[in-house]
Amino acid sequence: MRLFVALDFPDDVRAAIRDLIARLKPTAKNARWVRPEGMHVTLKFIGHIDAKELGSVQAALEPIRSPQPVEMFFRGIGFFPNERRSRVVWCGIEASANLAGLAADVDRALVPLGIPAESRDFTPHLTLARFAPPARAEDLVRAAAELQSLDVGSARETEFHLFESILKPSGAEYKRLRSYPFVKDVA
Repeated sequence: MRLFVALDFPDDVRAAIRDLIARLKPTAKNARWVRPEGMHVTLKFIGHIDAKELGSVQAALEPIRSPQPVEMFFRGIGFFPNERRSRVVWCGIEASANLAGLAADVDRALVPLGIPAESRDFTPHLTLARFAPPARAEDLVRAAAELQSLDVGSARETEFHLFESILKPSGAEYKRLRSYPFVKDVA
């Protein structure tokens, strides 16, 4: 099983991302564009585990809590590792401080199961497209610069999800295995 932990977001944001991709796609024909219906905000990529370990992963995620929902605002376009040799094109996410804390809590909860901790800083984003090999995409960089102030929408999330990623020739397919409400009860 190939697993990851992620937040979902509303359909209106998904529709706005679909429109954004439609605007950008003609500027980078060599990019592999992501299908908006499969997009998510990754908190932790777990990778391959044996199906027998699924129960342990699910149990490790169960106690994770936060005092309030995660607020996210989707805006701006960027490139990993940079604009000159792009591997990934992404939509930025400005989020409440507890998003990074939630990702760190997920990461810490899985370390005792032998799942390595993240070595890179958490950078919330939505992957829009990938290049293989890395590419210079001057037209896309220009189009992205013109759309830096574009507000794509917002989300207020109170649960995260464990997904299985099933790799197929047509692209990855994601199956939600379990949802985890993470906001502490206010009583």
